[in-house]
Amino acid sequence: MTSLFNSSQEIVFVLHGLNETQTNRHIYFVFILILYLFTIFINLTLIFTIIQKYFLLDSMYLFLCNLCINGIIGASSFYPKMLYDLLFDCHVITYIGCLTQIFVISFYVYFEFTNLTVMAYDRYVAICKPLHYHSIMTVRKVWTLILLTWLLSWLEVTIGIVLTARLPLCAVDIDKLYCSKFEILKLSCVDTSLNNLVAYIVILSHFSQTILILISYVNIIKTSICSQTGRRKFMQTCLPHLITLANFVVSLLFDVMYSLYGSNTTLLALRNIMAVEFLVVPPLINPIIYVMNLSQIRNRVRQILRIWV
Repeated sequence: MTSLFNSSQEIVFVLHGLNETQTNRHIYFVFILILYLFTIFINLTLIFTIIQKYFLLDSMYLFLCNLCINGIIGASSFYPKMLYDLLFDCHVITYIGCLTQIFVISFYVYFEFTNLTVMAYDRYVAICKPLHYHSIMTVRKVWTLILLTWLLSWLEVTIGIVLTARLPLCAVDIDKLYCSKFEILKLSCVDTSLNNLVAYIVILSHFSQTILILISYVNIIKTSICSQTGRRKFMQTCLPHLITLANFVVSLLFDVMYSLYGSNTTLLALRNIMAVEFLVVPPLINPIIYVMNLSQIRNRVRQILRIWV
């Protein structure tokens, strides 16, 4: 099969995820706008709280700040385009726009996994080796880990985008609310074995990160149960991290299940929920979890909200 498009044609993809929202699209628009603004607000509030008071106190706060920044990136990769589609009843996206959305969404996913891994390592050192914490987690090492998290995520995404952009396409219909790399592969006219291989390698690497996180927490739990101080530190700083990890992994599994097993016979609302949960739930829930579990952060947020209100 040959490509339906040549290099002189501009490819425009058609998104089919909003096919059944025509009659209530303005209601959906208002609800989604409020959800997006609240997600940005809660993440920015936590970021400003950390910067104002806790930025230099503990490396954990730096990694938490990174998590919130990535939450804003993840939410912004999805909400603006969907709001535009609902407001103007538009269900198309250009080729460049599609690749850009894939880039940002993929970066958000890869960065989240890597940052959660670094956070697990930081908590492991803090609880299992408290006397050596400051000698191990030096300022230089912390910033090196942060820089590597950004650079490795960017490198992974760039390789994936380059491999995806080289594919000739034979169709333009995407059965989703947003552009997805797997959906683009389905539209390709040529063999995508190389893309699939790279995707499997990336999945394996991040699955390995998840295993490392779990191993770290097995050791953390063993150490924590031996003392009351360790148990308190685990409940305050480690439990939120575990909830964040579980929340993200489960949400991402919904999208994977949708990509692998979703079909046109499935209810559209259910398919949409499964497809966007990892972009909606973690950016919204993660800062709330940390605000609720870290008393210092919670008290500082209350002070800031009193000033704003």
